[in-house]
Amino acid sequence: MQAFTSLSSVAAALPIENVDTDMIIPKQFLTTIKRTGLKDGLFYEMRYDVDGRKINSFVLHRVPFNTAKIIVSGSNFGCGSSREHAPWALLDFGIRCVIAPSFADIFFNNCFKNGILPIVLPKDTVEKLMKHADEGKELTVDLEKQVVSGEGLGLIRFDVEPFRKHCMLGGLDDIGLTLQKLDAIAAFEAKQNSQTPWLYNN
Repeated sequence: MQAFTSLSSVAAALPIENVDTDMIIPKQFLTTIKRTGLKDGLFYEMRYDVDGRKINSFVLHRVPFNTAKIIVSGSNFGCGSSREHAPWALLDFGIRCVIAPSFADIFFNNCFKNGILPIVLPKDTVEKLMKHADEGKELTVDLEKQVVSGEGLGLIRFDVEPFRKHCMLGGLDDIGLTLQKLDAIAAFEAKQNSQTPWLYNN
């Protein structure tokens, strides 16, 4: 997993509440178990019409927001089904941070496991950030200091659980955390092998 320390980018404002996972990545794109190749399906039904033609007015099709690494959206972001393809699609597009007043629990957890930082801020603060984003101004998200900043915004502080912060800063997903314990695992297996060798006979 790619570490997250700080990020500076224009932000794409998506002023919609209850953005569910089927909106983020529709069901027809769930036939793969790969984490790549999903960016074309991200927000597909908002980005393309029924004939597959690009909807140029959609925020992620407009310059400079087509290169945004931050999304600012409404409450209950990521609700609906628990598909992990949703954070995969965001990440494949280049989104590393989503700011909203609230998130669905499973999506919130899946973001941390995939290197996306979900930030919960009060609704009035999110609305201020949306206005800032619409003006094409850059936001900076500093995980170490736990602040969001930008021109004329000052420092906006956010909370993050210490263990999740540690994992994000170190680029540690569940596998990465396990690999940190390789010496202890090897020592346990060696001891177990000497005490109960029949468990290791092929």
